[in-house]
Order: sequence, then structure tokens, then C-alpha cells
Amino acid sequence: MGGMSLMHWLIVGVLVILLFGGSRFSNMMGDVAKGIKQFKKGMAEEDETPSKPAEIEAKRVADPQPQTETRSTTEER
Repeated sequence: MGGMSLMHWLIVGVLVILLFGGSRFSNMMGDVAKGIKQFKKGMAEEDETPSKPAEIEAKRVADPQPQTETRSTTEER
């Protein structure tokens, strides 16, 4: 008694198509299909290993000569 038979589902389907119209119902189902495809594509991209970032080559600059400072051991005040 609580279950819906195939005939009930067919009647509900016909009423939905009559209320919304065939093209509007078709457009909604197309949008749902596009959403599912985008979701699957996003999940597939997430599983891929990230590629190694590009390295930038630059000329190496020679280190400047270290400057030695002479400090007195006693501080004058």
C-alpha cells in the first residue's frame, strides 16, 4: 500500500512534463548532466599529481668580498 507502482510513476512523469513543458524539463536535465560532468572532471584533476614548477634560470652573481671591520677591544665612552 505504501509503495508506488510503475503506473503511478508514469502518471507522475506525465504530469511533470505537462506542468513544466517538454523543453523546459529537457533543459533542466541537460543542466544536471553538465553539472555531473564538471564534478567528475574536477575530481579527476584533483587526483593527478601536480607537475614540477618551472625553474627560472638566472646568471649567478659573484659574492662580494667580505669586508673586515676593525673594532677596538675596549669601548670608549
